[in-house]
Amino acid sequence: MKILKATLISALKQQVQQCLAVIEQFRLLQPEILQWRQHSGAWSILECLEHLNRYGDFYIPELDRQIRAAAKKGGGGIYFKPGLLGDYFAKMMLPGEKMKKMSTFKSMNPLHTNLSTGVITIFIQQQEQLLDLLDQAEGVDWNRTKTAISISKWIKLKLGDTFRVVIYHETRHLQQARAVLASYRTQTSEPVYETS
Repeated sequence: MKILKATLISALKQQVQQCLAVIEQFRLLQPEILQWRQHSGAWSILECLEHLNRYGDFYIPELDRQIRAAAKKGGGGIYFKPGLLGDYFAKMMLPGEKMKKMSTFKSMNPLHTNLSTGVITIFIQQQEQLLDLLDQAEGVDWNRTKTAISISKWIKLKLGDTFRVVIYHETRHLQQARAVLASYRTQTSEPVYETS
């Protein structure tokens, strides 16, 4: 299945913008709520974001390196055809009504980490970098340009698949963070947002 690259870029940018809109709501929350969890094994809102930041620490520099290298070569077709493995990973990350629970690597698991609201600032910076990278990637070939993935340096995904995996993964965990907030609201009667 071929996808018009410009259409995919537009859709991915829109998803990143939606992520930023959710984060703006989280910035208004009281710090205790950002750290609240349903039970000891569940992530808080900040832990959901920290998990994404840890992946961003790998993928943003990797995307930047590969886009810069590909830009020197020039070219870039108007279509993107997802790779078999990349398409599988991307679809696995897509959030849905009934999301399948997935395990994460220990290094990417922020459970019970002492976190501050600085996590939100880092997340916003990474989203802005992602938007810049999507702009820079318009002129490169999304089929031939490959990126490493965080779980193995030997597996490479097409650039377009990597963008899809990263952004769908973010959308998935922001949906999880919103569910944490919804659960907090149903279990307490305390105000949620900071009052000035």
